[in-house]
Formats: sequence, C-alpha cells, structure tokens
Amino acid sequence: MDHSAHHTAAAHDHAVHQAHAGHAGHQMGGVTWGAAAKATLHCLTGCAIGEILGMVIGTALLWGNVQTMVLAITLAFVFGYSFTLFAVRRAGLDWKSAIKVALAADTVSIAVMELVDNGIIALTPGAMDAHLSDALFWTALLGGFAVAFLVTTPVNKWMIGRGKGHAVVHAYH
Repeated sequence: MDHSAHHTAAAHDHAVHQAHAGHAGHQMGGVTWGAAAKATLHCLTGCAIGEILGMVIGTALLWGNVQTMVLAITLAFVFGYSFTLFAVRRAGLDWKSAIKVALAADTVSIAVMELVDNGIIALTPGAMDAHLSDALFWTALLGGFAVAFLVTTPVNKWMIGRGKGHAVVHAYH
C-alpha cells in the first residue's frame, strides 16, 4: 500500500502548523488581545454587578465602609463565578465539575480586578465616605473598573496562553 500521499499531507500540515506557531508568538502564546479583553470583560461584568449591588445594599443598611466593602467584594466573586458557572452548566457539566471550572477560570482574574478596583477606591480621597448620589462615588468606582480592566487584561492573556484561566472554559463552548 502506498503511504506517500499520507506522509506528504502530514508534512504539509506540520509546516502549516509551524507557520501558525511562529505567527502566534507575536500574540504571546497564540492568544489575541481581543480574546483576553473579551475574557476580562466577562469577569468585569460579573464583578461590577456584584460590587455595585454590595455598595447599594451596604449603603442602604447604613453599614460602615469595611462591612460594605466586604459585602461588595464577596458579591463580585459570586456574580463573577456565576456567569461562568451557568455557561458551563448549559454546556452539560454537572454542578461539581462546573464549580471547578468556574473557580479555575475566574479566581485570579476576579482577585486582580477586585484588588485594583478597591485599591483605587480606597486611595481616592473622600471616595470611601461618598454617598451613592455623589459623583465622586461613581467616578472612583467606574475609574477603578477601567484601570482594573487595563491591568487584568494582560494577566488574562498570559494565563489563557498557558492553558489556564478562561482557557479552561473554552473546552465547554
């Protein structure tokens, strides 16, 4: 039996793969900035919903800054994880596996985002004491989200390029 056609095709496929691999090196592990930004935006959406909800609840209950911030950060993680959790559950994963995927996919991203965002809020003079009706509150919060997005996107790009973070979720899409 003649296998020369198979070997030629395999050599061609390997050459094509090598060409793509060389090009991918310019994208840091083959991950585009667009893919990293999309993953970061996914996390940011969950974090923002949870954090804003936590701030509103803490303020409405007249809690202090520490209690409100703890609630906001907790809810940021809950909402951040839930977006991934429900997506992979829809893809057919059982709860235990879905929770493992969500934790693997989002923990570092959410942690970096929350550290940066809350750090900016804490360091902005007067922001911790601003009320929901104050422009300073919203400026510090939204500015913190913007900076957190800029800092977290390269982190996600690096992680996805190594098969970590949001790369874990892609197997289920």
